[in-house]
Amino acid sequence: MGTVMPFSDVWVAEVDDAVCAVLVLKKNWIEQLYVDPDWTNQGLGTALIECAKVERSETLDLWTFKSNGHAQRFYERHGFRAVGGTNGNNEEGEPDTHYRWVK
Repeated sequence: MGTVMPFSDVWVAEVDDAVCAVLVLKKNWIEQLYVDPDWTNQGLGTALIECAKVERSETLDLWTFKSNGHAQRFYERHGFRAVGGTNGNNEEGEPDTHYRWVK
């Protein structure tokens, strides 16, 4: 297993000693938020987002693919707003949206 990001904060949500969700935060950027599909809609992603808001109480930024409507609705429910995007100028070549939360 390799290093995700050596200068990032990483939080995990565990249930019965199994990692069910992970959030990687680098400065004010949410680099990754992953919830195991068996654990979606259980509040784990929300709990991790709320932790990030406490740690970075002024602003948070993230990118999500335009095709990922589920993620967009999740972030918008948590106060994030679209502030920009690309037509695929990223390593995946997929259009994406820049979201920002401001206290």
